Amino acid sequence: MTQLITTELVELDQNLGTTPEDVIRHLAGRVAANGRATEVEGLFTDAFARESKTATGVPGGIAIPHCRSTAVTEATLAMARLSQPVDFGAKDGPADLIFFIAAPEGADQEHLKLLSKLARSLIKKDFTAALRAAATQGEVVELVEGALADKPASHAADVPADTAAPAAAGSTAAAPAAPGTPRTKRLVAVTACPTGIAHTYMAADSLVAAAKEVGIDLQVETQGSSGAKALDPAVIAAADAVIFAVDVDVRGKERFAGKPVINAPVKRGIDEPDKMVQEALAAADNPNARRVPHFGAEEQAQHEAEEKGEHIGQKLKKALLTGVSYMIPFVAGGGLLIALGFLMGGYLITKYADTIVVQNSLFNLPTEFPDNAWGPLGAYIGAVLFKIGALSLGFLVPALAGYIAYAIADRPGIAPGFVSGAVAGFMGAGFLGGIVGGLLAGYIALVIGRLQVPRWLRGLMPVVIIPLLASIVASGLMFLILGGPIVAITKGLNTWLSGLTGAGAIALGVILGLMMCFDLGGPVNKVAYSFAVAGLGAASLDNQAPWQIMAAVMASGMVPPLAMALASTVLNKKLFSLAEQENGKAAWLLGASFISEGAIPFAAADPLRVIPASMVGGAVTGAISMAAGVGSKAPHGGIFVFFAIDNFLMFVVSIAVGTVVTALSVIALKRWAVKKTVDTVEPVPVTV
Repeated sequence: MTQLITTELVELDQNLGTTPEDVIRHLAGRVAANGRATEVEGLFTDAFARESKTATGVPGGIAIPHCRSTAVTEATLAMARLSQPVDFGAKDGPADLIFFIAAPEGADQEHLKLLSKLARSLIKKDFTAALRAAATQGEVVELVEGALADKPASHAADVPADTAAPAAAGSTAAAPAAPGTPRTKRLVAVTACPTGIAHTYMAADSLVAAAKEVGIDLQVETQGSSGAKALDPAVIAAADAVIFAVDVDVRGKERFAGKPVINAPVKRGIDEPDKMVQEALAAADNPNARRVPHFGAEEQAQHEAEEKGEHIGQKLKKALLTGVSYMIPFVAGGGLLIALGFLMGGYLITKYADTIVVQNSLFNLPTEFPDNAWGPLGAYIGAVLFKIGALSLGFLVPALAGYIAYAIADRPGIAPGFVSGAVAGFMGAGFLGGIVGGLLAGYIALVIGRLQVPRWLRGLMPVVIIPLLASIVASGLMFLILGGPIVAITKGLNTWLSGLTGAGAIALGVILGLMMCFDLGGPVNKVAYSFAVAGLGAASLDNQAPWQIMAAVMASGMVPPLAMALASTVLNKKLFSLAEQENGKAAWLLGASFISEGAIPFAAADPLRVIPASMVGGAVTGAISMAAGVGSKAPHGGIFVFFAIDNFLMFVVSIAVGTVVTALSVIALKRWAVKKTVDTVEPVPVTV
């Protein structure tokens, strides 16, 4: 295993700038200059993006900027002792000791364990004092390697007291409990951060140390990159309260159901561990304290957002996107199977499929089948594929409703959501009925789940009572009141779409193209896609409008990534950064596969030029596709489901025209619109 840190990666008593951005960029350059990263800009971008989410300064004049990056070739530590401290967001002031942790995306567990061990060492005052007293880069490397090997800091004994790192602001120094004193309170905690390398473990050690100072038993589960060992269920059961110091979702939150909870960002576990321990002790004695929901996995962040007055539109958007994202695998797989069934069994296989799959087998091939099938074997295989796909596609509305309800009420909402969706499908309420049914089921389950019930009844709530009552109420409302009007709206919409021809169809293509390219996989994109998919079940040879809508949506969604690939790798590379050029290479395949998200890196870096250009090209593609009567019997797959595309030549032409329009538009905007300043990275000299 290679060394994590070398003397070439250490800088002592240097002024690296006045902002975290300056310091991180310089250290990223040093990592790249030593052959441990393929590019400076990519590493800096990933590290600074992590820094922007949560400041990495910790008490004691320390900062630990860190990231995982595809630019990193081997796990690396770069250390700087600054002559001019820089504010990295710690409450006790700027930092003079900077450890930059750069991990590859696929870092092995041994390296990750060493990195997390180093992070834990940085909260030890003797270790940081020794780092401040080190005279050479070699001494720093020796200290770090000693910390990784669990050796005491060899230079700490010689360090004057005034060079030690200051203690955390506001920390208490209460005497430990006397031996034999019974502990009246027990706490458990979970720590986790997005990268899972540094803050996760530092917060854990800080909380344990703070609890020890006041004689409290606290056990921590670290959900980090180097692995997590779950707390013993008996320990959780005996705990009086739980601390979640996390920036990401807690895995297995249902294990802590009913416990008083203190929830805060992971950095607070480092900055104010003593306060968090005191708050947890207070919550344990407070019958009105916030508790982990008894149905377990509902996100704490969602509760807090609701209580702070999150806009109803934001809540609905989250729920709808969750439902659509879980629905898509059913639709994509089912749609492709139906397309393959048409390919092998002919487009009239719909009339024969049920009979063939029931009455025939591989050893008893059908004698009656469509004339354009691939013979008896093709007809049988085609019928099987079509039927599997049709059954999969039949989950479209129930899955949509079920996971909308899941997004609102977590697991207790799934069953009533699926039932409401099934009712909507049975009544013919379609996609709109699934949305309404899912929202009803989710909010009803959420309200029931918030009822205060006796402790002995809590175990039955998520598995029996909530699903039962929510299913009765939500599905009953669909049958008795809401289903009929929604069915009428759905039928009217389908009739109107089926009758669109000429200018009306072209206008619809323009609208769908604009929606598909507006937010590249976001809510507007998903609405257009879901609208197209929901109509596939009503398509037939006599009603081909749904197939045409699906083709326009898929073609338009392919335009943004293909256009960014064309612009950044062929037409004008100089207008794009090295990272964007690399993303452009990948965008060719993503675009060809109908993955609109392939253009997101470009849109994130330059939304005011990329998004409008994409919308122009998408509108052109949608219009051409609808005008030419292109149809798609597959809901996904892009160019690779050519066999399911009617008028495939015009499908390709519409995509090609839209791609060129968008590529030329974005180049024109980058040339003649106000140009965004691009920071340059100076080469970093390597000194020993």
